Amino acid sequence: MSSSKIVSLLPSATEIICALGLENILVGRSHECDYPESVKQLPVCTEANFPDGLSSADIDIKVKEILADALSVYTVKREVIKDLSPDVVITQDQCEVCAVSLTDVEQALDNYLDKKAQIISLRPNSMQDIFNDISTIAKALNVEKAGEELLELLNERVDIIKHKLKFADSKPTVACIEWLQPLMVSGNWVPGLVDIAGGTPVLAKPGAHSPYVSWDDIVEQNPEIIVVMPCGFSIERTLREMGILMQQPGFADLKAVKNNRLYIADGNQYFNRPGPRIVDSIEILAEIIRPKQFAFGYEGEGWIKFGL
Repeated sequence: MSSSKIVSLLPSATEIICALGLENILVGRSHECDYPESVKQLPVCTEANFPDGLSSADIDIKVKEILADALSVYTVKREVIKDLSPDVVITQDQCEVCAVSLTDVEQALDNYLDKKAQIISLRPNSMQDIFNDISTIAKALNVEKAGEELLELLNERVDIIKHKLKFADSKPTVACIEWLQPLMVSGNWVPGLVDIAGGTPVLAKPGAHSPYVSWDDIVEQNPEIIVVMPCGFSIERTLREMGILMQQPGFADLKAVKNNRLYIADGNQYFNRPGPRIVDSIEILAEIIRPKQFAFGYEGEGWIKFGL
């Protein structure tokens, strides 16, 4: 199977495939797959049904309109995929807003390809699910040993952090903000990452979808640390919208703001991608939450401190 041709419609799956040493048989990607840099030369097999550059509020409105009309947020480019003639197509059924859904792929490719392609659909809700997905892909593509070696390396990095924090006496409260307008906090695997990195996640439950919250919820929790990591946004993109938070009543009185513990992280490259770099995300959180104990070198690229 490892000589098969693969189309990945998910940035995290593309990263898993490359980390398993299979980039040479990756023949197509989604419009969002951009890591490693070399995959950008591959044919693009999807597109978003809304324009680039919208504000978080406008993106939310547009997505809800599309879904209300029972349409898809993304389009699968059937002709491109047909020309590529893949043996395996990887997608997801975790979130219809985040990437092309399993239903989209099945409908687009049903009886359309000249041969039957295997569709692998991922649905991670925790770090362990992400690691299981790595095993699933490695097994499906007949590179189980590479999968085991990759997971061993990732687990070693997680264990280093856990070991260093074994006797930590306190775990500061951490709010991870996944969307600015409307306000959402990061659910799924992110609360678990915060916990490993030495913090106490607030307003979201491990393994549950990211919930909408009110500003009053943030004020009531008054977290010691706030990390802003909007889904699909770079640090630069997030900086343009920080005014949304800053104009909220009581913003300047929050513990995190008063103590200069407000941060922006690259949600697009790290936290929103359930692939191998989820461990990078834990290391980023460890640097933010426990700066005296961890310095992995992500500051300035993976995260910044937001000063007022």
